Amino acid sequence: MEDSTTLIVMETKQENSYGSITMSAPVQPPDRNVFSDRATRVDYVLVWEEPRSSQNEQSVGVNPAHRKWREEFLRKLKLCGLLQEQKTVLQTKTRICFVLLSAPWSVLCYYAEDISLRVPLQVVNSPNMSWSEQVLSWLSLPNPLSQDVPNPPLCYYTCQFRPNKLPRFLGSDHKETFFKTTQRHQVLYEILARTPYGSVNKGQVGIDRLLSEQVFTAAYPLHEGAFQLPAPPLPPQSSSLRQILYSHWARWSCWRRYQPLDHVRDYFGEKIALYFAWLGFYTAWLLPASLLGTLVFMVGICLMVTDVPAKEVCDSGDDFVMCPTCNICSFWNYSSICVTYKAGILFDNGGTVFLSVFMSLWAVTFLEYWKRSCSSLSHRWNCSDFEENEERPRPEFTAMAPMTMRNPVTGAEEPYFPENKRFNRTLSGCMVIIIMIVLVLMCLIAIILCRSILSILIYKSSNSFFSLSAGRIASITSSVLNLLVILMLSRVYTALAHMLTRWEMHRTQSKYEDMFILKVFIFQFVNFYSSPVYIAFFKGRFVGYPGNYNTLFGVRNEDCGAGGCLVELAQELLVIMVGKQLINNIQEFIIPKLKSWWQKRRMSPVQREVKEDGGEEAQWEQHQQGELPPWEADYQLLVCEGLLSEYLEMVIQFGFITIFVAACPLAPLFALINNWVEIRLDAQKFVTEYRRPVVEQAQDIGIWLPIMQFITHTAVLSNAILIAFTSSFLPRLYYRYSRDSSLSGFVNFTLATSHNYTLQGKSTSCRYQGFRDEQGQYLPHFFHLLAIQLAFVIIFEHVVFFIGRLIDMMVPDVPEEVEIKIKREHYMAKRALAENRTVTDTMFPGEQDPLSRSLRQRGSRPSQPIQDESPPPNLKKIPEETDSRGSC
Repeated sequence: MEDSTTLIVMETKQENSYGSITMSAPVQPPDRNVFSDRATRVDYVLVWEEPRSSQNEQSVGVNPAHRKWREEFLRKLKLCGLLQEQKTVLQTKTRICFVLLSAPWSVLCYYAEDISLRVPLQVVNSPNMSWSEQVLSWLSLPNPLSQDVPNPPLCYYTCQFRPNKLPRFLGSDHKETFFKTTQRHQVLYEILARTPYGSVNKGQVGIDRLLSEQVFTAAYPLHEGAFQLPAPPLPPQSSSLRQILYSHWARWSCWRRYQPLDHVRDYFGEKIALYFAWLGFYTAWLLPASLLGTLVFMVGICLMVTDVPAKEVCDSGDDFVMCPTCNICSFWNYSSICVTYKAGILFDNGGTVFLSVFMSLWAVTFLEYWKRSCSSLSHRWNCSDFEENEERPRPEFTAMAPMTMRNPVTGAEEPYFPENKRFNRTLSGCMVIIIMIVLVLMCLIAIILCRSILSILIYKSSNSFFSLSAGRIASITSSVLNLLVILMLSRVYTALAHMLTRWEMHRTQSKYEDMFILKVFIFQFVNFYSSPVYIAFFKGRFVGYPGNYNTLFGVRNEDCGAGGCLVELAQELLVIMVGKQLINNIQEFIIPKLKSWWQKRRMSPVQREVKEDGGEEAQWEQHQQGELPPWEADYQLLVCEGLLSEYLEMVIQFGFITIFVAACPLAPLFALINNWVEIRLDAQKFVTEYRRPVVEQAQDIGIWLPIMQFITHTAVLSNAILIAFTSSFLPRLYYRYSRDSSLSGFVNFTLATSHNYTLQGKSTSCRYQGFRDEQGQYLPHFFHLLAIQLAFVIIFEHVVFFIGRLIDMMVPDVPEEVEIKIKREHYMAKRALAENRTVTDTMFPGEQDPLSRSLRQRGSRPSQPIQDESPPPNLKKIPEETDSRGSC
């Protein structure tokens, strides 16, 4: 009785077909993703390679077990109802076999209901406008960021697909376009992941296991044609979705345009679209931060000319004779660091305090408004309540689990790994992580010693120029060396994290990814930030004083450079952050092209194509013309490796511009420039260089949001300590209000005197940085300043955390208009499902937007009478479990 009821009475129009990308586009070019009959669509491609002899073209050296598994897997796919067609390409030494798969209508309907695909009920007028578009529209100003992207995807009210309600769904009269291409890919991947090829108890199930066993070399859905625009100019509406993405998103000329996120979601799915949405949102928010940071830097340039202590240093001459910086070094004049001291003012001035407070609140506000934007996108894209309650076990887990256990949700017998054994493995993995972190710290200590030894060697050289700049040269060299060590350890640990996470035997893919991301981030956090943390908080703190210097392995502890530790920290950040960005961008630009070139070169000696039916050989005419079949052209592309490296690069950058922004006001500007390039590089990779990934749903960016929240809290404490203990802001402020408001004599105030410094058997007096008396004891104003510094840290972090908490409370995670829309949709669905009324009947006649807020006088009535609310006599009530909500 329930299955025979009518879902919702509504008009199904041909122009509102769900599978169609456009409403009224010209005739599209013929689809090449088809079988030999030119009618059956190719939904998925399986590929394997076999060696062959040159004499009889028979395969040699083929693993019999692999052949058996492959044949059994393909046989099971036929039993599932999939259509198959095999294409074989013969090369000089290799036979490449392509199996084209297609799901007929009955299979699509069966699995669409099984995996709860959502299909459309009604088109929704739901414009997607960013805040900048809204502001410019309100001001009636032209928007230079907007672009007219053809064929915008429509938004719909949707509900779960049920075959017996097919006539009531939008576009159901066109079976070829009813299911979107991405939905067909989802169905095919579901079948491939479920199909066994051997013993189920041994985990011989699914395409992922076959790929890991090298039974198949590749499995992928096809791109929708070539990405290049056709040579003769055609109307933009006739372009394919891939061509639209290339021309309006992936090209460098689109750097100042909004991203067509709805198109990206329609082609690549929610998970990839949310990454690009977050990256674009983050880049837009970097604009005010970079402007303020550049302004602070310009203020530093102005202070270089007017700063009183800087003038004192430059005009001091021989007044301040400084103690040697190493055991073999000689005395030097403080005036020799005039240029370096002025350069330090660029990064160490009063504006850095304001910038630190701003960036701390900026990070909190950025994350809060991203939550709002993410909630809007997830609701718009129909994944706001996405949960995988029946997520399948990972193939590796299925293969290696020692026992089985009944799933309490599904009741099915599933592989099981004891929790106590998993805990022991996780604990062992934590020990490996600790060992790797210790290795990073050992490398840091080695670089510190290398810097000290290198400065001594350069100082002993006969060249006077190098001798005077020994400390600076050694510092820059060690920064570059540290960057190389960081990149090398990153590659080693990423591979190690893969091994550890697999060994821990996590049941589901989501749990596996979360634990893998957490491991990689913990290591990369220590790897990238250990050297800046040492320079910011530890360098120069444990030096001692003349006659009582502290040593590390026999080498005197490092002191801050002539311009202070903040200058060295800025230099370290610029080398690591900017150097890492340059190297990554070069790698992302060059390496995929080299890999693609090698793949095409490896497949270039194509001799002929062998048809499956009669063994007939045909000359490869398309190869002569430079036009390959779609499955072979996509096989030459690179495998999409996921979003881990993309997210990790941006999150590490987010840490640099928030944790250490007090030392480098230009860091947000460099991040902004890098991200403009990063968006286009990533877009080009996905559109032109990667095979098309299978669509994955996602509700948000996952564990990366808690990681950025942790970085934000760390940044507040880091900036407070940087300003209090590393910057000269508080010593200057203390001197201004306790001694001289003009800062005259501040340089002498910061220098202590040693009267018994012995060099080459002679005792003399010299100056050094510190607040000590002649015996090396701390002076009273050292403790006064220490109390002020501690109070500043406490007040700074309390004020920033309090304001951040207020922002969190005042900015709701879900925008008000989205909440109203959700409630409105639930209300409409409830009335339609409870009374079998048309969705449009819940609106006033003539009202186009269900969220319209046009005001009416109380007691007024619409111009037309409201239709009768009683259900038609020939309709029955709909079950309450059917759900409806909006989607693009």
